[in-house]
Amino acid sequence: MLVRLQKFMADAGVASRRASEQLIVAGRVTVNGRIVQELGSRVDALHDQVTVDGTAIKPRRKLYVALNKPRGCICSRQDPLARRSVSDFLPKEWRNLHTVGRLDFDSEGLIFLTNDGEFSLRITHPRYGIRKKYLATVTGRVSPEQVARLSRGVWHEGETLKPDKVRLLRANNSHSLVELELSEGKNREVRRLFETLGLTVERLSRVQIGPIKLGELPSGKWRVLTPVEIASLLKSQGPQQGRLH
Repeated sequence: MLVRLQKFMADAGVASRRASEQLIVAGRVTVNGRIVQELGSRVDALHDQVTVDGTAIKPRRKLYVALNKPRGCICSRQDPLARRSVSDFLPKEWRNLHTVGRLDFDSEGLIFLTNDGEFSLRITHPRYGIRKKYLATVTGRVSPEQVARLSRGVWHEGETLKPDKVRLLRANNSHSLVELELSEGKNREVRRLFETLGLTVERLSRVQIGPIKLGELPSGKWRVLTPVEIASLLKSQGPQQGRLH
């Protein structure tokens, strides 16, 4: 499988793609013993020998992990307040994985972690249209009229918020359970949607990303995504989108 040399280097953890390009142009990279300075050069990731400053590099094993994030932890690896992080739930050797998107401190549910930057982009960027499904427990009774208002889109803090789908699952005078599907992933979008109605989200859980469901995965536990699941995530994108290389 042929990939661009700078991508191969970035995947191996040598440097970012841009920094890898600078190393190539500077003549510090060889492929099978020959200095390569052309940025369009491609290498066989399985068979070619690539060195940087005389040191051989190999691509890292790509990991794709699904975690049921508990409430009360952050998605960042570093925090000045020393709060618990999602990385604390992973094996120590996987602490370098980054989250694919975010769930805020008080939210819970399905989140992916990976060391594959292109996978992250394809799952999170709005142009790829990967839908995320949430269950929101809201204080008070949500009416069908309010659901219809959310479905049409609302204005909040200078931008329009419009979920792809909204469905009222149950409601009484104290609480309501609402299912929402979003593909844009704006900051605190679900909570902000209900703020426009004067309602507060007491509990927010993400239960599905694309075709991958949270299922019975316990809070704080993780599992590795299968190759079939990864392929199904990519297939759930629009027909104009590319595939991972």
